[in-house]
Order: sequence, then structure tokens, then C-alpha cells
Amino acid sequence: MDTDVAIIGAGVIGVSAAFRLQEAGLRVTLIERDGVGRGASFGNAGALAFDDIEPLASPGALRQAPRWLADPLGPLSLPPAYLPAIAPWLWRFFRAANPRTYAQGLATQAGMMRLASAESASLVEAADLAHMIRADGALDLYETRAEFEAAHPVREARRAHGIAHRILDRDAIEELQPGLAPDFAQGAFSPGWRAVSDPFDYVRALATAAMGRGAEVRKGEAAAVIPEGETVTVRLREGGTVTAGHALIAAGAWSKPLIEPLGEKAPLETERGYNTTLPPGAFDLRRHITFPTHGFVVSRLSSGIRVGGAVELAGLKRAPDFRRAETMLAKARRFLPGLETGGGTQWMGFRPSMPDSIPAIGAVAGAPRVLYAFGHGHLGLTQSSGTARLIADLALGRPPALDLAPFSLSRFA
Repeated sequence: MDTDVAIIGAGVIGVSAAFRLQEAGLRVTLIERDGVGRGASFGNAGALAFDDIEPLASPGALRQAPRWLADPLGPLSLPPAYLPAIAPWLWRFFRAANPRTYAQGLATQAGMMRLASAESASLVEAADLAHMIRADGALDLYETRAEFEAAHPVREARRAHGIAHRILDRDAIEELQPGLAPDFAQGAFSPGWRAVSDPFDYVRALATAAMGRGAEVRKGEAAAVIPEGETVTVRLREGGTVTAGHALIAAGAWSKPLIEPLGEKAPLETERGYNTTLPPGAFDLRRHITFPTHGFVVSRLSSGIRVGGAVELAGLKRAPDFRRAETMLAKARRFLPGLETGGGTQWMGFRPSMPDSIPAIGAVAGAPRVLYAFGHGHLGLTQSSGTARLIADLALGRPPALDLAPFSLSRFA
């Protein structure tokens, strides 16, 4: 046997799991085709958004979707040619947005966020990464009273789960973040919001900490996962194999072809997201800012000011449409009049998303040595520490810290 646990995917989910498993005394091999943290972990907003407990599949999203889809460069787009391929996923998304299923999803996400918040603090301390974490809160900004009131159910859901927020008038907004356009008269502030200095740097630093404890990284692309009695073999497309006591499929948007041959149904899609990262001095940004009506955020990273967001449902093969990044940047320039928009770097990434917004975490039915952790959507960085704890529980035979039934792929059987 080559290793105790073979982890397919060295994004933030796989690397976090590797650290926890190595910490527990297991030998870990990470299998990655593109390099540590080069997927969705590279270009996200850097948020540890433990307040974001509401599933994307929600009654509110259904109300906004027609207006967003009417704008080809708006917060949500779906190329007509991709509609036949994504239709089954959309049907499940609409079903998940009904009030009863949404309430169940809300409770599931709230429990996961409590675990993730606690485990994040523990992991950051164990890996000596506290210097990479900020706790300066987040602003949600609204241009009209109607937009602000439309977000009331979200604020109430958070309040019901013990998440603090503060309602802001224009003066309070200006105090927390000077330099905004006068359009924003109302907002909400989440003081518990945390962020990493840079998501790519964070994943690489965590990988370095895991390797310092003995973890290995092997470059290669997994072609198949084959359970064989007391072991699991990962066959590589380039040739060769890795044999392990357990395998973890954590390949993000590319997880589906690895797990479905094992008999699991995985309605996994990608929400393609876009951003532009401007030089560090582009704006005096004091904290993370979200523009909910427009579907994008502006965040402060050590690598610069990142303007990003949007959801493009277009699969893994369609060429990027960077007009979407340009549209968000133009809006950011209008909302933050002092923003210097030159010298930016554009990026597009694949957020792995389940139709009910709940990640897939568990063990393959009938093959308990094959574990899976993918489909975290916009919350991979946020939920990575909680996911790592659950995977370690499974691999070590411990009772899981959360009931895994809501996360199991069997919910789609």
C-alpha cells in the first residue's frame, strides 16, 4: 500500500483534509494535475463567510432570476445552447427552492457553518496561519429601500441562528467605509465575517504545513477510483497507480466522472465565476463589500483589490466571456468613485455546485473506503475546515461531528 489516504484534488478542501489526516497520524498523498490551489481556490474572494447560511436555491433567488437572466452580462447567465445539458440540475434547483426544502437546507448550512467556524480557528492555530486571517467584518450595500427590505428574510434567518448584524444608515456606512458613491443609503454590517489575506497563498501555506508533517503531493490526473477489498486503487491517466487504505474524491467541479462509476448519483454543475484583481493600492478598502442586488463583491487581499462574482451556468468547456468581469469592474468604478481600474488581471474559475447548495460529503454506498467531499459552491474556503473534520472522522472511524445524512449523495437517489 502506497499511502493511508489518497486525496484527489489539492484545492482548499483536499489540502485541509490532508492536514487534519496527517495531523492524526495517517500517511497522505495528494494527487493534483494542475498544482496546489490552482482551481477555484485560486481566485475566490478570500472570505470566511460563516454568516452565509442561506442556500443559493431559495425563494428569493427564484424571484430575482428572471430579471438577472434578462441581462446577458448580468449577475446570472445561462447560454441557451447549454440549457438541455443543465435542465435536470435546474429542475432540482427549483425543487430545492421550495419553502420546506429551503428551511431544511438553511438549518443544514447553519450547522455546517458553526462547525466550520470552530474548526477553522483550530486548524489555523495548528498550522500556524493566524497571521493570514483578518476579522474586519463585511458590508452589504443597497441602493433603494425596496432592495433593503427584500433582503429582510435573509437577515431574519441569520438572526434566528444567532448571527449578529447591524443595520446602517448613510453616516454609519461612511464611517465604516469612506469613499462610496452616494447611491447607497442603507446597509447591513456583519462583524463576525473573517477573511484570509489571499486564498491562493493560504492554500499553499496550508499545503506546506501538511507536507511538513509528512504529506506528499503527486502530480497527475486521476482517471478512475477502484475499491478492492481493504484498499482503494487510484488509476492515473498518465499511467501508474496509487494504492491506499482510503481515497477521497475532492476534485471540485471534476469530481462527477470519478464518483458516478461507483454507483453514486452526483448532480454536480459548475457556477463559473469571474473577477478582476487590481493592484493593492487601487482603493482604500477597509473591509469586504457585497452588492447583493448586482451579484458581486469587492474584497481586499494582499495581492490586490478583487472585484468578482456573478454566476454563469455554462459547463466546463465553454470559453470564458470576460465581458462579465469588465461589467462588474465598470459597476465597481461607479460605486467606488476613487477606484483605480488600470493594471488588473482577469480570471474565471469553476465553482462546483450542487442544486440544493449543500455540499456532498460522505462515503460511497457499498464502498466505505471511498470518501467524497465536493460541491461547496461559493463556500469552499469557508467550509473547508468543517469538511476536513468530517472527512477525518470518517477515515478514522470516529462518530462524525455532524449528522452526514443531509450531505450524503443518497439524497439524490
